[in-house]
Amino acid sequence: MKDGPTIDGKETRRKERMRFVSADQVAQLAGVSRSAVSRTFTPGASVAPATRERVQKAAEELGYHVNDLARGVLANQSRLVGIVATRPEIGFRAHLAAALAKALIKRGSIPILINTGQTEDELLAAQKMLIGHRAEATIILSGSPPASFVDIAHRNGQPLVVIGRTEPDADHVSAGNAEASRNAAMAFFDKGCRRLAVAASHSATSSIAEREHAFLAAAEEFGASVSVGRGMDSDYDSGIDAARQLFSRAERPDAVYCANDLIAFGLMDHVRKTLGLRIPQDVAVIGFDDVPEAAWLSYRLTTFRQDPVVMAQRAVELVERRLASPELPPAYERVIPELIFRDSFTP
Repeated sequence: MKDGPTIDGKETRRKERMRFVSADQVAQLAGVSRSAVSRTFTPGASVAPATRERVQKAAEELGYHVNDLARGVLANQSRLVGIVATRPEIGFRAHLAAALAKALIKRGSIPILINTGQTEDELLAAQKMLIGHRAEATIILSGSPPASFVDIAHRNGQPLVVIGRTEPDADHVSAGNAEASRNAAMAFFDKGCRRLAVAASHSATSSIAEREHAFLAAAEEFGASVSVGRGMDSDYDSGIDAARQLFSRAERPDAVYCANDLIAFGLMDHVRKTLGLRIPQDVAVIGFDDVPEAAWLSYRLTTFRQDPVVMAQRAVELVERRLASPELPPAYERVIPELIFRDSFTP
């Protein structure tokens, strides 16, 4: 019986398969020095046109690419930017993370998504990942990641941008939650709705809490009665839970403002499929985010649109501003959402 391959043997073959084209190989094929190759791919470096042409031709023939990771280590500038989020696959957060990755790549940065997880072990692993990769900046999405991530960024001198939350000594990008929520209450009231409700969640991230509080304050100011239903999180199932609470009461609401679109989807399905009520004839619904599903024929949700591309670009601009001028005071960018009218509510 032959002995099987050893672990060391497997590792050797793996490294052989992953052998990247080196600058030395390019230099040999081009007939130039190794330093000439380095200068060719260093912006602003002096190199003769004929030499540059030979090096670029050899590099293209061999499939050579500059080792940006090694170059960043030598320059103490990794070009990595950490995008930190809890459950980044959910709702608007997924579209914002995608827009951030695209904007960072366009800038020449390398986005690294840190999914914080929800257990202590997952949080610890994510924290080690963030600091271990020496990211040149950190962007934190929403209020879910714990304050320890903010503390780590500050202690290591990283530029920090937070989106949808408030942190001292950080640059901020936020939606106009208060303005939008007040406009929602006003739109319902102008339509003649007087039994208003808000569907939110016990997760109480800063954005969700701000939307709920602003809507309640505006509804009470207008003299409308208002009730609150909350699920455990800011997702579809929480929308169902909020609907059960709101519509089990003797006086059912005739209009509901949902703290995000996922909550709105759950609430709408429960209202129509379980209770047999009509939207908007029996109850009007307004959401927040305008994720793509809001335009689906099953929902046709009237909602406030957060533009993930605009918010991502503002965040990247703040990273660049902080890297260029670390001493500047914190900046606050506010993106006011637009109310997109569809079938669930019309003015």
